[in-house]
Amino acid sequence: MAGLAFDTIRGPVRWVARGAAATAGPAARIATEKRAAGTVSFEGVSKTYRSASGAVQALDRIDLEVPAGTIFGIIGRSGAGKSSLLRTVNRLEDPTSGRVLVDGEPIAELDMAGLVALRRRIGMIFQHFNLLSAKTVRQNVALPLVVAGVPRAEIGTRVDEVLRLVGLEDKAETYPSRLSGGQKQRVGIARALVSNPEILLCDEATSALDPETTLAILRLLRDINRRLGITIILITHEMSVIREVCSNVVVLEQGRIAETGPVWRVFGSPEHPATRALLEPLIRGLPADLSARLQPHPAPGATAVLRITFSGQSTPDLASLAAAAPVRLLQAGIEQIQGHAVGRMLVAVGDAGPDAEARLRALGGEIERIGYVAADD
Repeated sequence: MAGLAFDTIRGPVRWVARGAAATAGPAARIATEKRAAGTVSFEGVSKTYRSASGAVQALDRIDLEVPAGTIFGIIGRSGAGKSSLLRTVNRLEDPTSGRVLVDGEPIAELDMAGLVALRRRIGMIFQHFNLLSAKTVRQNVALPLVVAGVPRAEIGTRVDEVLRLVGLEDKAETYPSRLSGGQKQRVGIARALVSNPEILLCDEATSALDPETTLAILRLLRDINRRLGITIILITHEMSVIREVCSNVVVLEQGRIAETGPVWRVFGSPEHPATRALLEPLIRGLPADLSARLQPHPAPGATAVLRITFSGQSTPDLASLAAAAPVRLLQAGIEQIQGHAVGRMLVAVGDAGPDAEARLRALGGEIERIGYVAADD
């Protein structure tokens, strides 16, 4: 079994396999170091599952690039093909057609030794933790290095490092049954990181956790990405997870790409019905009292109710808004995503002449008149 060596390219210690890359000449090593470690490319990837009852196409001609060092989200409804796509990265699934490349290398061409080396460069965390109940936290985290034949002293050093990284240094000798769900997931993350992978795959890693713990785990993943420069690919069915941690996202629908792009753009201006359906739980509807009073046609003295949607191209300026027309704020839900203002406001606009809406429109945002309410409401 291949031995291991220390490398300090990323983080305090990094394990790298001794082999062709370690023994190559200087020119070959320099070329390798200049490549963006952690890039994943999907080229025309399709996957069909066949059984006695027929064939199911899980993926249909997926073309996608995951840049190195990013946190990339894959989202879709149940059966959209998320897990099938994720599992092609470490060849737990092989595409029916097309190819997957890691750092520019077609992984389908790897022999068994190459596949083992690939999987050591790719960590994976799971929805249900997959910890061994009869082993302590330390033993669970050390397992990949034990299997790889790493010397005991080196294993101890590395395990201590990753336990500190995930905030579990005081739980090293604890068994999984004594841990909370969030702590178990931290153990899973530490185990995935112990071999210092280039890529971390997250398979619905927070869906079994409560909202507060989910937020803590997502912040941990974001911190790991920032500190180690590791590429993180996560799949989820929750847009709130994508919003919290990802830089780019792809939306899958029935095995195809519905849309993809920076998170702020997909949230601010969703183009596909599947994306809009996934975003629906995050969009506040009309307040019940306003909905009851809303009329489709103006009455004497009524004020128009406008929905102003900000899709990231501009930032609402409340002072300018008030100067443009007499407005009353009814509801607002605007947030900053990657430095872009995304969300919507409901305002009641008083009688300021026929050009009031035009003045508001000039401030940015998409304006939609949704009805009228009495001026004194």
